[in-house]
Amino acid sequence: MRRLFWVSVGAGAGVYVSHRVKRRVVRIARAWSPEGVAARAVSTGQGAGERLRHFASDVRTEMRAREEELREAVRMDQAPPDAELPGHRGSGPRRVLKARYTIIENDKDGH
Repeated sequence: MRRLFWVSVGAGAGVYVSHRVKRRVVRIARAWSPEGVAARAVSTGQGAGERLRHFASDVRTEMRAREEELREAVRMDQAPPDAELPGHRGSGPRRVLKARYTIIENDKDGH
């Protein structure tokens, strides 16, 4: 009776393990088939495209903010606040940041 019990336990374990191994082999075979590889590449590409769009959007937003900061610095450099009201010092000392900038003419000939 004990032998019959252990034979049936062994047979049950063998069936269970063979079923699990077969499922795993089929899953791996599908994943590495041409269709599986193509599906993974497409899903990865779509995710990368979405991340790239978000990155480009962030870059444009920060670029606009920085450009506005630079334009304000140029305006302050050309017409400091103290120059707007001659003889008026305001409520306290003002700090004017000097901006470095280069004006480039739109001369396509290089002259």
